[in-house]
Amino acid sequence: MKLNVNGNDRNFDGDVRMPLLWAIRDHLGLTGTKYGCGVAQCGACTVHADGQALRSCSISVADAQGMRIRTIEGLGADHRLLAAWVKHDVPQCGYCQSGQIMQAAALLEAIPKPTDADIDGAMSGNICRCGTYQRIRAAIKDAAGVA
Repeated sequence: MKLNVNGNDRNFDGDVRMPLLWAIRDHLGLTGTKYGCGVAQCGACTVHADGQALRSCSISVADAQGMRIRTIEGLGADHRLLAAWVKHDVPQCGYCQSGQIMQAAALLEAIPKPTDADIDGAMSGNICRCGTYQRIRAAIKDAAGVA
């Protein structure tokens, strides 16, 4: 079976019932996507599937076949969100940040100039145990040019 991850077709020969998260991390070696809760409630495992934010712990490899999957590694080192994250000193422990950034990237692709309500709605499913929500919002607004 093949998975399209970060623009490349990758061979996968494991159990197709496996959550996409584990295929990404353990089989493809892309460890930027994190395991958080395993039940799609925290957002740490957020990736893009055909341009939409998706919790990779909640979809099987079989169900992901044919989708264009993008992980944090595929976002690109020059993405405007990454610069804004650094500028606003967003991370503390950093564990949730790849999921936060992927969710924010999907938001900005859907709504290039989001309001506070847009940001709150899009980001509400991503939990930051360190509580950096105000810095996350500031970074998203900065990246969108609405700060």
